[in-house]
Formats: sequence, C-alpha cells, structure tokens
Amino acid sequence: MELLIAQHVADVLKAVAHPVRLQIVEALEYGECCVGEIVAKTGHPQSAISQHLGLMKDKGILDCRREGTKVYYRILNRNVIHLLHCVYDHCDQAGNDRMDNTF
Repeated sequence: MELLIAQHVADVLKAVAHPVRLQIVEALEYGECCVGEIVAKTGHPQSAISQHLGLMKDKGILDCRREGTKVYYRILNRNVIHLLHCVYDHCDQAGNDRMDNTF
C-alpha cells in the first residue's frame, strides 16, 4: 500500500475513532438527520455534536445540506458503515471469546 493511501485510511479511521462520532454515524446509518435530531439521538450537547460533525465532514465521511435554518447530515460513503459493522462484529466476537475462556 502506498504511503498516501495508508495515510488517507488512517485519517478516516481516526475521524470515526471516537465514541461520540461512532454514535453520530449510528444515528445517520439509515438516513439523513438534522443536527437537532442527532443531538436527541445521542444525548450530547449541540456544540459538541456540531464540532464532531464538522470534523467528519472535513474528512469526507459526511455531507450536509441546508434547508431553511436546519442543516441535514448524511453519510457520504456507505463503506464507512460496512467498516464499522466489521469492527463491531470483531469486538462482539472477541468479547464472547473472552467470556468463553473465563469459565
């Protein structure tokens, strides 16, 4: 893998590697939401959500559109969802393996 590609992959992984950003991606998995809806789904303050949304938009993970006074966000590349599902499956399996080994 070329260094530039590896750096881009690392940037994408870093951009989603935060609990609040994972919650945001989960909130957007089935369709776009306005910022207020994301705040309601995650339970985090709007200022924090807006900061995380901006970072993920800058990294090309999310896109947004404005409708009146509301800004709606959506996942730009659905492969991020597939990647996160693989990681969730890995963590779930690793957790089950650890539990199996404790008895």
